[in-house]
Amino acid sequence: MNMGLGAKGLQGKPISAGRPGIVAALDVGSNKIACFIAKIEPGKLANGLSPMRIIGIGHQVSRGVRGGAIVDMDAAEEAIRVAVDAAERMAGATVREVLVTVACGEPKSQTIAVQAPIPSREVQDDDLTRLVAFGQGKYMPEGRDVLHAIPINYSVDDNRGIRDPRGMFGEKAGVELHMVSVQHGPVRNLELCIQRCHLNVAGMVAAPYASGLAALVEDEMDLGVTVIDMGGGTTSLAVFFEGQMVYCDAVPVGGQHITNDIARGLSTPIAYAERMKTLYGSALASPSDERELIDVPQVGETDHSSANHIPRSILTGIIQPRLEETLELVRDRLTKSGFDRVAGQRVVLTGGGAQLSGAREHTARILNKKVRVGQPVRYMGLAEATGGPAFSAAAGLASYSQLAPLTINSDPALDVPENSGQWRRIGRWLKENF
Repeated sequence: MNMGLGAKGLQGKPISAGRPGIVAALDVGSNKIACFIAKIEPGKLANGLSPMRIIGIGHQVSRGVRGGAIVDMDAAEEAIRVAVDAAERMAGATVREVLVTVACGEPKSQTIAVQAPIPSREVQDDDLTRLVAFGQGKYMPEGRDVLHAIPINYSVDDNRGIRDPRGMFGEKAGVELHMVSVQHGPVRNLELCIQRCHLNVAGMVAAPYASGLAALVEDEMDLGVTVIDMGGGTTSLAVFFEGQMVYCDAVPVGGQHITNDIARGLSTPIAYAERMKTLYGSALASPSDERELIDVPQVGETDHSSANHIPRSILTGIIQPRLEETLELVRDRLTKSGFDRVAGQRVVLTGGGAQLSGAREHTARILNKKVRVGQPVRYMGLAEATGGPAFSAAAGLASYSQLAPLTINSDPALDVPENSGQWRRIGRWLKENF
């Protein structure tokens, strides 16, 4: 499986991939904030990555975040601090830098192709680095930041569809890059909030990309699959093919919208609506729904004896339409993108919303594909409570540290500042050749 050469994430710092070290991952969502601290173990797995052991876990109810974006700096900062502190205590380590998920900023995908001369006539690592940098320089969307520049395939002269051109001879090398961009404002606010916690942002990763890295098996990534990350404020999707993420998008509807529908429809507090969704919620009707009664405390009532009693069927009737609307939006985005065929017949659901009873069945019906619920695989140290679909993005962030190649490591010598000799050489090469 080809996991990509030279993929870059926003604010990323290149290092030697696969070096044993410590990685901190921060998943900032609308429902929860989770921090994983992972240790990269020696050895290699079937996917070419090193094994990872989760040594620190912290999670906290999210505050100050809506639709994946920061709406209250103080509240979000406090929630992030609590989650990171819990992970640090468990790991016995201090976090200075984190990889962060991005579920805001209306992600957009675009594929671009660039070519450049090969100075030595033999393709080397530096040539690929310059090639990707050149592609990134050509793609500068106004008001947006490039989140990912992922090489999909390479070419050498007229030979196309090359996965790894290193060592090949030719006059020109080319690359097709999958560029993912997001709005500058929401991403900048997220970065500022994390910096207020005295943490450096080492890289930012699209939420469905991170979830896919954690929950997909190698054959799915190679043959074609759609990851649907069902978050609290947004539902994001990513298509993987031949080992790469080739498409990324998001719709502004998530699990919180279902909770709000329940609260409004039943005149109950948000906290009780979330509890009912978790304990009794389903998008599938059953024969016993009419007989099973649920207590519904009313907004503003302090006497719980005055709670309404409703059949479970009413709750199902509120949940199902919103879930169907969300999945129809995902289907329409996927169809419009043209990547529906590339994605094949396989869908993997991740995120907290994937745990809703009936989510898998409705996804299979609306998208007309085979669906499974995904959770982190190939990770050591995860308990049952933190190894489910809701924690896929946090786990995938840790894996991403080996791909970019990006990581957070205690060794500052591994960081390559933007004004270092490597980047000066790249800039000089671009000026000389273009």
